[in-house]
Amino acid sequence: MPAAPTTVDEYIAGFPPEVQAILQKVRATVRKAAPGAEEVISYRMPAYKHNGMLVFFAAFKSHIGLYPPVSGSAALKREAAPYSGPKGNLQFPLDERIPYGLISRIVKAKVRESRERAAAKAKRPKRA
Repeated sequence: MPAAPTTVDEYIAGFPPEVQAILQKVRATVRKAAPGAEEVISYRMPAYKHNGMLVFFAAFKSHIGLYPPVSGSAALKREAAPYSGPKGNLQFPLDERIPYGLISRIVKAKVRESRERAAAKAKRPKRA
């Protein structure tokens, strides 16, 4: 079993060139949509943190997965519905056009949710 990747570059390098190109574009899309997010490897996948975990992505034999499921916006949920896999996580088939615009909107929504959670937490009274 190969060693677990410790960086996103290592993760992406473990795939065939055509998949690497897709992963690089997903990575760039996420970074642009969440410019302040920290890039990490978590659960052996690329992940992005900003006031908690925002999103993860991973490559599989026939698709790119995006986690966690879409929440919040009903319109965004409807747009993502054709890609919904088990437990609501998204699966973008490798033999179809990857919807980078949708990925960007999902990440931006996750950033908003993260900021709202952080603001709500900051408003709560501190326990003694």
